[in-house]
Amino acid sequence: MGRIGIWNTAFLGDAVLTLPLIRTVKAAFPDSPVDFYVRKGVESLFSAQPELDNVYAYDKRGSQKSIFAAMSYGRELAKKKYSLWISAHTSLRSGVIARWTSAHTRIGYNRPLFNNWLYTTTVDRKFSELEEIDRLMQLVKPLSITDTLEWPEMVLPQAGYDEADAFWEKHITAPVLGVHPGSVWATKRWPAEYYSEVVAKAIDAGAQVMVFAGPGEESMAQEVITKSGVEDSDRLIDLSGALTLVNLAAFLNKLNCYVTNDSGPMHIAWAQRTPVTAIFGPTVRELGFYPRGESSTVLETSLECRPCGLHGPKTCPEGHFKCMHSITPEMVWADASKKLFTT
Repeated sequence: MGRIGIWNTAFLGDAVLTLPLIRTVKAAFPDSPVDFYVRKGVESLFSAQPELDNVYAYDKRGSQKSIFAAMSYGRELAKKKYSLWISAHTSLRSGVIARWTSAHTRIGYNRPLFNNWLYTTTVDRKFSELEEIDRLMQLVKPLSITDTLEWPEMVLPQAGYDEADAFWEKHITAPVLGVHPGSVWATKRWPAEYYSEVVAKAIDAGAQVMVFAGPGEESMAQEVITKSGVEDSDRLIDLSGALTLVNLAAFLNKLNCYVTNDSGPMHIAWAQRTPVTAIFGPTVRELGFYPRGESSTVLETSLECRPCGLHGPKTCPEGHFKCMHSITPEMVWADASKKLFTT
């Protein structure tokens, strides 16, 4: 097998979930260079992954958005002479790029139907039957790979680990609870006042609390901090908007527990075996995008209206937002506190 390209330009969490596929392919073809293509902005997270020779960013929301740009990019990739191209993304744009790479073997999903003309081999994703990591493993079946690796085993740049270690040595004297109230989708956000109660409970119990927020989420974090009533505590550490993606991942790696919405950082945390308390509202565990491992918990309530989408809409279609309001701070703290003081 010659050079291998693996493509997943979906969201951050989707890219993390692709790591078991990458590890499986590399184990099967250890002498083949493997390149990973992700959406622009997340490439740094995978730059030290040992199975990868290169990580490339695709600007799907900017200069490379159009189908014509995709065709042009595919032609550029053809110069790399890929023997194998595996696409974990189902969009037309991804299929067009795959086709124009002219890779000898191009594997993708058989839905939408146009994929069957863009790839040399297609497989059934079995969306309603499998979890996402297992869906991704469908893509290696045409290669007769039988030994699969199910855990991401994320590896970060050493500088990220070093900076996290230095921060802990300087500032941390107690178990640390991380909270991340943000999400791209509004209905995936557990109410700020609920997060605030958990923050206050953790501080009162003697823990330290780190509040995380990505770019554009700083106001959400500030609302949580303000409503907590403990904003002046020296055990509350506001890291909203202060960390690079790699630093965020390294900090998540050291937490005793991480309370989070269904989000990309949630996947970064459990992939590093950090204990996670995940709050699912519009989405459900059965969709297959949930935190794995014995130290991960998904808190959700049974409602006929759930799920209301693969990602969650901007507003509750029913107007009541019961999926989130029915998960109380007491429920979250009961789960998180056990992890916080036993790990």
